[in-house]
Amino acid sequence: PLPKRCHETRDPLQQLRTMNSNKDTNTQLKAAIVVLGVSTVGLLSTTVKLALNPDSNARGHAVVSSATNEERELAGYALETIFSKATNVCADKKIPLDNVDCVHQPGPQAGANVTKGFKGLLEVDVTPNTKNYWQSSMCPVNVHWHLGTEHYSVGEYDENGSGPNGNVEVPYRRKLAEGEVQDGFRCHHYDENDEKFTRPYEWKHCKGMVVGETYEVHWPHSAAGACGTANQYQTPFYDGVFCNLDLETLQTLAPQDIASAVGVQGQIFTIVNDDSYYYPDLIRGWVVDAEMGMGQDIAIYTGSTTGESRSNEICSSYSPITWQVDRKCHMISASSFDKLCYDMKMQRDDMSDDLYAHGSRELVTPEYVANNQQSRRLSDAHEEHDHHHDGHDHDGHHHHHQWF
Repeated sequence: PLPKRCHETRDPLQQLRTMNSNKDTNTQLKAAIVVLGVSTVGLLSTTVKLALNPDSNARGHAVVSSATNEERELAGYALETIFSKATNVCADKKIPLDNVDCVHQPGPQAGANVTKGFKGLLEVDVTPNTKNYWQSSMCPVNVHWHLGTEHYSVGEYDENGSGPNGNVEVPYRRKLAEGEVQDGFRCHHYDENDEKFTRPYEWKHCKGMVVGETYEVHWPHSAAGACGTANQYQTPFYDGVFCNLDLETLQTLAPQDIASAVGVQGQIFTIVNDDSYYYPDLIRGWVVDAEMGMGQDIAIYTGSTTGESRSNEICSSYSPITWQVDRKCHMISASSFDKLCYDMKMQRDDMSDDLYAHGSRELVTPEYVANNQQSRRLSDAHEEHDHHHDGHDHDGHHHHHQWF
């Protein structure tokens, strides 16, 4: 007998429906293939046009980004950075200590004469921290600078220096016209006939800076800072210095404890419009470059915070802290400073109040300067953070807050 299936019969209507269904499916597949082919050609064409027209590409990207942002806003998403959502643990950590009349001797003051051989007249029993700060578990918590110098080094930055805005009078006798920012001493590099001191620079991040001028840069360091975190750099710098230190604990510390745990690096520069003097990493600390003599001849003593709110009549109560100051003045490119200001803008805390030069305290008289000056000459540039330059030959050589 034949197999059973040969005896089976099928509904003719059902067979027709099946045939028509198969035809429809084939037709749909063919149509889909045609549409995909056309779309692919269109995408390729658009890609070629965008590649040949970058302006159009940028405009298109901007439109897409804008639309995406609008969609997110409509969806209720706040367009914030991770930093704006995070907590600045150092905010408002400053411990306020008022300025006092200098006759009350709150402690040794800064900035001082750092010329080799100078000794202050104020007897102290505190020793400055002569180590590299990182060796004392300290980190930079801020960077800022002053117009002219607050310190004084004969033949390097003194009353005989010059700049596009002149210089100040002999030490201890400064006069200030009303409304002017108090400035300090100038270096001896400036030459009005050399265009690297006079050619304007297009500043993108720093404010009010001038090519040819002298600036004293300060890097406050603290063992109580938020070292190695996103909160390390702070404005005002007091927030960074006291980030992990409260008043109750501060009152238990001896003066030597403070001088060993809080300090400032100070380095003096004349700005030039010449990128052969470019150093890219100023936010990390002073420049140590043995070939260029930078960060090599260091004066060390204990002093105080500085700034134009202090003088030889009104003294700072933030004392004693260690000062390590480069006795030499160095040239540095305007682009180095602008890169520094850019880096400052990238910090979690708002450092915009430190993107310009602050006023300088008048040179402290010897009576208020500690008698513990020491020197350190760095023979090994690798002992500290080493800023490498590009190997150019430099001039024939081989290669309103209160502030520190």
